[in-house]
Amino acid sequence: MGFKCGIVGLPNVGKSTLFNALTRTAAAQAANYPFCTIEPNTGEVAVPDPRLKKISGITKSKEIIPTRISFVDIAGLVRGASKGEGLGNQFLANIREVDAIVHVLRCFEDDDITHVEGRIDPVADAETVETELMLSDLDSLERRTTQMQKRASGKDKEAMTLLPMMEQALALLQEGKPVRLLLDGIAAEDLKILRGLNLLTSKPVLYVCNVAEGDAAEGNEHSRAVAAMADSQGAGSVVISAAIEAEVAQLPDAEAAEYLEAMGLEEPGLDRLIRAGYELLDLITFFTSGPKETRAWTVYKGAKAPQAAGVIHTDFERGFIRAQTIAYEDFIALGGEVPAREAGKARDEGKEYVVTDGDVMLFKFNT
Repeated sequence: MGFKCGIVGLPNVGKSTLFNALTRTAAAQAANYPFCTIEPNTGEVAVPDPRLKKISGITKSKEIIPTRISFVDIAGLVRGASKGEGLGNQFLANIREVDAIVHVLRCFEDDDITHVEGRIDPVADAETVETELMLSDLDSLERRTTQMQKRASGKDKEAMTLLPMMEQALALLQEGKPVRLLLDGIAAEDLKILRGLNLLTSKPVLYVCNVAEGDAAEGNEHSRAVAAMADSQGAGSVVISAAIEAEVAQLPDAEAAEYLEAMGLEEPGLDRLIRAGYELLDLITFFTSGPKETRAWTVYKGAKAPQAAGVIHTDFERGFIRAQTIAYEDFIALGGEVPAREAGKARDEGKEYVVTDGDVMLFKFNT
């Protein structure tokens, strides 16, 4: 199980350059004019996880299979998108299809690259995009709420269940606030309803500050302003130089490491972006390992053992009996499954076990 992040932002902020670097392809055309990305390009990258190599070293697996993440490069948005300006309708439709929004903001000065608004102000850029998303949600939800209120007055059970959450979301939008503010501490049933509404502003947001190469290590005043804005919204932010990432993507691993060190960086921006994305979506990783392969799998935080089994195969979840579970630290420290079992660190967990990040698991099931 992976997840899909839509890369959005105003034209000429570096979306396609970042996408190309992340996916190590040139599938998205990066050019200095609006709407150079017409159709959403989708690319998958492996999630880097050093734990995979360590587990595989113990089990002597023939193959290592990381989990994967999808990025979608979505056409640039302009003011008025909610009313169909530019490629507005297509832009909004593409966002509805992703799990989270990676919002790229221009935090660099360059007279050779035009800005659609004629100035460099990433916080204002973020507000432009957010406003268009809220206006689209507001228009959609006002119509849907009116219809649902009519059904609820007739004692329609579905309408009576959905309406309270719809009205809460609508009230936030009318105050000029995104629906994702409802996500904090929301009950599981309400969360299910909210996700079912598929509102644009209910999706988690990660702000990516695209800075010049010289600012990649510590950021600049623009990225610091974005970080403050993200903190106030309960959102995340990372500083990345798309230019550096594009260069690193073309280098062999050894040369890439040397290049990053020369730039004062310990790791590629991709690694930071993925970790931030995991945190954003409350995702964790568990592992399976044997002579054939060591593999990483992704589940939502709070998932129980049968759900984790279902990520591997639906039959595993249907016929789930139990899961042998070893914490990653114990697996490495003790040297694998057998010594972990002998030390009493291999636990048999049942259907109510909540999976922990790093668990090394072996499922028992009936077909």
